[in-house]
Amino acid sequence: MTATACQSTNEEEQVEKEVKGFDVPVHPDDKKWPARFGFGNEADRSTIKRLDISIAPDGTGLPAGKGFADQGAVIYKVKCVACHGSKGWEGPFDQLVSDDSSKAKTIGNYWPYATTVFDYIRRAMPYNAPGSLSDEEVYQLTAFLLYANGIVKINEEINAKTLPKIEMPAKKFFVVDDRKGGHEVY
Repeated sequence: MTATACQSTNEEEQVEKEVKGFDVPVHPDDKKWPARFGFGNEADRSTIKRLDISIAPDGTGLPAGKGFADQGAVIYKVKCVACHGSKGWEGPFDQLVSDDSSKAKTIGNYWPYATTVFDYIRRAMPYNAPGSLSDEEVYQLTAFLLYANGIVKINEEINAKTLPKIEMPAKKFFVVDDRKGGHEVY
């Protein structure tokens, strides 16, 4: 253990010698950093609000709007088929719907919260234009994908109140993180 400590000190001294010719602190605390570095723009409240689109499993953060599976099917055909296939399992990219013959992780057999479907579609889809869907379109696509996975009925309205109440089949396979003392997890 003593040899390791000496070796570590020798390595630090070597690093200090190598950077002496440059005005670089060996440790960030060696010099006071400026309050601002003089690049970028300060984010105002409207910018932060526009980017703060996280949705919690309990539905916190869900926007107003609603959707039905039949409306989502129309959007899916236009914006999703190229990547995920007409049935949701035969596209070149991730399988969204289980076809019962695959062990692929899909919305219906792996995702623990229905709100996560909304959150992911909203921030990451479609692949070629993430974030371009309206909240209504996201609700409609969410409804369609939940229907395609046999989780909701075709005429079931999906909105900020109903979506968090949907019990996903795979929720039982996840362990609740109940640790305390940091950012609390839902």
